[in-house]
Amino acid sequence: MKIEDAKNKFLEYLEKELNYSKMTIVDYESDLNIYHNFLKGSNLDYLKVDKKDIMNYLKFLDNLKYSNKSISRNLSALRSFYNYLVEVKLLEENIFRRIRNPKLEKKLPNFLNEAEVSQVLDKMEEENPDEIRNKCIFELLYSTGLRVSELSDITLNNLDMNEYTIRVKGKGSKERIVYFGDFAACLLEKYLSVRNTYLKKGDIPYLFVNKVGGKLSRQSIEAIIQKVSLTSGLNHNFSPHTLRHTFATHLLDEGADLRSVQELLGHENLNTTEIYTHVSNERLRSVYLECHPNKKR
Repeated sequence: MKIEDAKNKFLEYLEKELNYSKMTIVDYESDLNIYHNFLKGSNLDYLKVDKKDIMNYLKFLDNLKYSNKSISRNLSALRSFYNYLVEVKLLEENIFRRIRNPKLEKKLPNFLNEAEVSQVLDKMEEENPDEIRNKCIFELLYSTGLRVSELSDITLNNLDMNEYTIRVKGKGSKERIVYFGDFAACLLEKYLSVRNTYLKKGDIPYLFVNKVGGKLSRQSIEAIIQKVSLTSGLNHNFSPHTLRHTFATHLLDEGADLRSVQELLGHENLNTTEIYTHVSNERLRSVYLECHPNKKR
């Protein structure tokens, strides 16, 4: 079987059998395409690669200036792909199981403090539908911790304005409920009152709509937040993922337990959520060093 055919069958398997999200499948496809280009340039058969070939592939990724995190993701995709090849009897062994992921640098996530969040919101106008929509998007990302793709996929039926909840379909098509407060509810009411100005050919199910009456894409939301960041007056930039980090950090700072934050973020593994405890610990340390009278003794 040609690698193109095997790749397509694998991606179909991820979608139909494992219910992977569209974004995850797109990422896997991108990683497999890079691997395919390497094999083609090196005149290698994907069913006959050995450990030396894989080491050369890792050097290839390193030469492309891939970070350790990106290389790890690429290896995870290939490990899954070769697991599939074993399962469908094209191979007897998954050689990628012998390959360790590179060590990841433990970087604490960036986040905004409460004063910075307030500054951004205070600077955002509400004089036209675009400004109302964009301010609502910023507040929802901060107050719910949603991923951009999850925000883009929200439908009107997912939104409960009485209970202040949103039903979200996250990674692996797993559903969860997220919550928002009075301020977000107020902005949502304002946005819903002007949402019809975006509709061109009848209503669509999605909550956030673009200027031609279609679903507001993940890329468009990222561009909106990038523009908000550049005009915020802050001395550093932020992204939608920064707001997700901010959501988690502020909850833990205010006493939320780690398991609840894990559920709200939609993390499958508690270890993924634990990085935010390090952020909170660093803040506690800085407060101590700044405020305790015996800090220099």
